[in-house]
Amino acid sequence: MTVNHFGEDVAKDYDSGYTDMPVEPVVEFLKGLAGDGSALELGIGTGRIALPLSQAGVAVHGIELSPQMLRRLAAKPGAERIGVTTGDFATAKAPGPFRLAYLVFNTIMNLTTQDEQVACFANVAEHLEPGGFFVIEVGIPDLRRLPPGQNYYPFAVGQDKLGFDEYDVANQGQISHHYKIVDGSVRIVSIPFRYVWPAELDLMARLAGMRLHERVNDWDRSPFTSDSRGHVSVWQKT
Repeated sequence: MTVNHFGEDVAKDYDSGYTDMPVEPVVEFLKGLAGDGSALELGIGTGRIALPLSQAGVAVHGIELSPQMLRRLAAKPGAERIGVTTGDFATAKAPGPFRLAYLVFNTIMNLTTQDEQVACFANVAEHLEPGGFFVIEVGIPDLRRLPPGQNYYPFAVGQDKLGFDEYDVANQGQISHHYKIVDGSVRIVSIPFRYVWPAELDLMARLAGMRLHERVNDWDRSPFTSDSRGHVSVWQKT
């Protein structure tokens, strides 16, 4: 992922889009795996998870491609305790080793090719200590929403905002289009993704020398079922 899709238009409103998402269950889950070790966040962004995890006593280092997101992280209290490496988290190197590495809220999908996603797992394995954990939170591809012959599905409809996903099913591609009215003008942001299946992630982990340790529906560890819309998966370095 060498193209920064999280420029100023995205970064300035990023935190406001997550105000209704509690971070406490995420921090508790990650802290339990990190123990007395350190953690590496891939795609640290504005520090939505890294800052409270650091405040909970875990040493955190982050990798981030977007300088606009990093500027917002740097302006927040406690940011001085977090190390940052600027670069593509599929390939960038950070000073390790780490007990824990993690990717939250579909960030693995920002890598838009299978090769990049495979490289990410290999990069994580290089950074983990033996027995270390890799955590990914990501949605289940919800292709059942698509009527036959249709490749678009709306995810947000409001007075000042419209959002829809565009699917390329043959290549597991997805583009999220965001239209927002700001001061009478329409602002358009389109971000590409590659959706990925749980079994595919497990194979990527095996190629990198990791094995599935746990898969649950959410950070509260409710069971993962056929009806789950997403999952939190944990792999352990062998």
